[in-house]
Amino acid sequence: MTTIRLVCAAVLLLAVELAAATPEVVPGSVVRWGAPGVTACSLGDRTWAPVGDTCYFPVDLLATGHLTFERIRNAKTERLTVTVGRYPYPEQRLTVPEKMVHLSREDSARVERENARIARLWPRESVPRFALPLAPPLSSGFIGARFGHRRVFNGQPRSPHNGLDFKAPAGTAVRAPADGVVVLAENHFFAGNSVFVDHGGGLISMSFHLADLPVHVGQEVRRGEVLGHVGSTGRATGPHLHFGVRWHGARIDPNLLFEAPERLPSLEP
Repeated sequence: MTTIRLVCAAVLLLAVELAAATPEVVPGSVVRWGAPGVTACSLGDRTWAPVGDTCYFPVDLLATGHLTFERIRNAKTERLTVTVGRYPYPEQRLTVPEKMVHLSREDSARVERENARIARLWPRESVPRFALPLAPPLSSGFIGARFGHRRVFNGQPRSPHNGLDFKAPAGTAVRAPADGVVVLAENHFFAGNSVFVDHGGGLISMSFHLADLPVHVGQEVRRGEVLGHVGSTGRATGPHLHFGVRWHGARIDPNLLFEAPERLPSLEP
């Protein structure tokens, strides 16, 4: 009986120590959990390979409550539960044509069809074709902003902004942030001319409001290759690029992937 109590106490102490050492995670962020011998990473029903010995865990923009990260290290499963912090992003109010807020029956049906095609992209997992940091989609001098802003169009609350807006002159070249394959390239009601690129490793980038669509589905692209040009198609108040990424299905701040991965928060004690 004494031995059992000692073992239980040790397990409880270890759990408390892990909880105390685990930082609160931010919606829309990425955290890393690495150690020698890591061979797999898991979150929810998704499992993927680590980058080197490191698991990178994306925290979805709309995540709440608790998340349990898993990794396999030296043939053993290790779990770490973290708390998702409060939503930290401000509100943004915009005025657009009324037809872009209160949709007709035809437009609503179109948006549903487009969303269904897009949703089929998120489960994709394949061999990574990218390296961090990613290349910015526009040349130096253009800064993306407003990720996570709670959008209010014509006084009506809508979904948070799940990408970056780059203000740039119409016609500015938009480039691939890494090698990949074009998995969707078409005009959408809200996003206008849109290009989705699968970079492997569960990472998909999105470029919206383009002036043109010079690439096609199935086309292989290299890091820095032109995907299109800045425009104002779709629901846009002027020429700009909306650039977004999904990593293992999670909506995250692309700015985090433009910096050295060592700068991402670590879950190691």
